[in-house]
This record gives sequence, C-alpha cells and structure tokens, in this order.
Amino acid sequence: MVQRFLLPLLVLSSLLAYYWPAGWIDPFSKEISSYYLDWLIVVTMFSIGWMLPRDELAQVTRRWKTVLGGVLVQYATMPLLALACGLLFQLEGDYLLGMVLVGCVPGAMASNVLTINARGNASYSVSLTTVATLLSPLAVPLAMRLVAALLGDKMDLLEKAAEPGIYARSSIKLCYTVVAPVIAGFIVGRIFSGWERRARQLCPLVANLAILTIIAVVVGRTRSQLVDIPLQILVALLVLNLAGYTAGSIAARTMKLPASMGRALTLEIGMQNAGVGTLLALTLFSDTSAIPPAFYTFGCMFTGTVLAGYWRNRPAA
Repeated sequence: MVQRFLLPLLVLSSLLAYYWPAGWIDPFSKEISSYYLDWLIVVTMFSIGWMLPRDELAQVTRRWKTVLGGVLVQYATMPLLALACGLLFQLEGDYLLGMVLVGCVPGAMASNVLTINARGNASYSVSLTTVATLLSPLAVPLAMRLVAALLGDKMDLLEKAAEPGIYARSSIKLCYTVVAPVIAGFIVGRIFSGWERRARQLCPLVANLAILTIIAVVVGRTRSQLVDIPLQILVALLVLNLAGYTAGSIAARTMKLPASMGRALTLEIGMQNAGVGTLLALTLFSDTSAIPPAFYTFGCMFTGTVLAGYWRNRPAA
C-alpha cells in the first residue's frame, strides 16, 4: 500500500518537514536526526534482506554473467553520467558532490517493485540490486575516486571529498549500515521462516517509512537553501535519470538479454538508491550535498512509475 502511494507520501512528508512550526521541537533538525539517521538505513536494509527470496543465492549463481555484467554497467556508467550532467549544467561545490553521490550509489529496491509492474523479470532485478548492494563498500569509494581523478584541477570543487580517509570512512559506513543489515536480515528470515508471510507485509512498510523519514530530514535540515535552489539542479537530475534508463537499455541490447530482463536492467540502472546517497551526504559531507540525492528520489520514482506503466500494456517477449 505504501509503495503504491510512495510519491504522494514523499511530497506530504517533505512538506511537513519544510513547514514544521518554528519553536516546536524539531525532529528533523541536525541535533536530533543525527541520533537516528544511521538506524533508519540499518532498519531499511535489514527489512530488504529479510524480503530476499530464499533461493536468491542460487539465482545469482545460475545467471552470474548477466548479473555481474549488469552491475558493472551500473557502476561504470552512472558515476560518469552524473559527473557529465553536473559539469554540463555547471554545478559547483556541494551540489556537484551530491550529484556525483547519486551516480555512485547502488540501485534502489524500488526498481524491483516497478519491474514487476512493468512485466519484467523480477528475479533478475532482485539479483542485480542484491549484488550491487553487497559490492557497494568497494564499488562506491572506487567510483568516487574515479570521479575525483577525472576532475583533476577542479578537485577544489569537491574539497570535502578530498579529505584524508574519506573513501575508507565511506566504505566502513556502507559495510555496517548497508551490507551487514542485508546479510543479517536474510539470515534471520531463514531462521524464522514461519514469519515469512507476516514479514513480507511488514518489511516493505518499514523500509518505505524509513526512506520517507530520511528525505524529510534532508528537507528539514536544508529549508533555507531550498528557497533558492538553482533550477539547473533539477534539470540535471532529470537528465541523469533518463540517461541511466538509456544506458540500461543499450546495455541490455548489447548483452542480448530477453525483453523482460532488459526492462529489469533499465529500471535498475536508472533508479539509484538515493537513500544511501543521502545518508552518506548527511553524515560524511554536508546537508547541502544531500539535496541532489533527495530530489533524485522524487524524480526516479515518478519517471520509473511512468515507464513501468507504459511497459505494462506491452507484454515482453
């Protein structure tokens, strides 16, 4: 139910955070949100791990070439596309950093749901998301290093990303907030297999509410900046989203995937895990750098829903 109305709920929760009355205890402030922000992602990823199919490891092993190929395409193209869009629309400083983070993070679990709606191969979609998530402690810092190397003399625009140890800290943070909870959730789900039906009802609700809260925190902590947010940021994010879909479609054709798997790969690459990008921005960099990942959530949910609706009426071969 929450997944179906995620976009309007994102709008409502963000408006609540933006117009939170002055003088009240502000749960979205930096002072308060810093106590629970990490736990929101931990709970989200634990829920996702619990929801993984029982035979997920067998599925990944059986089609490891197409899974690994899809993940490599995502981590190779999205950071470069994000950097290109950021420079094309002349983003600077924290805005450019946030744009880069959008491209470096793994795919979003929401792509799995939209793949089902699009009559795509849901199993392949889950495999892509799972492997990309498990590889994120290694892949995300490497992607950030690649972007930093390409910037060269413009690295002063990303001063915070050049701090000593930032790549190691991002890797460690991804390990204990993303990978470990996913593995723990998967193991707990196998131990308490009798709760599987109830978990499949509760876990999506918990995960989506956590994402809604994370985005609301970004809005609450950047109220003053949002008033004057440059329009080119929104346009750059939309272009990146559409470019991601295009890269996924081209990769699917190059890999000669069936149409149903091609739809899964297209949605997976275009829909980034902006929740993880937002967490990295808020805890490792700055509140302003979290604005692009937060807005990307709105954009990719909207375009992904439209694309899935278009495909739904056109059965895949």
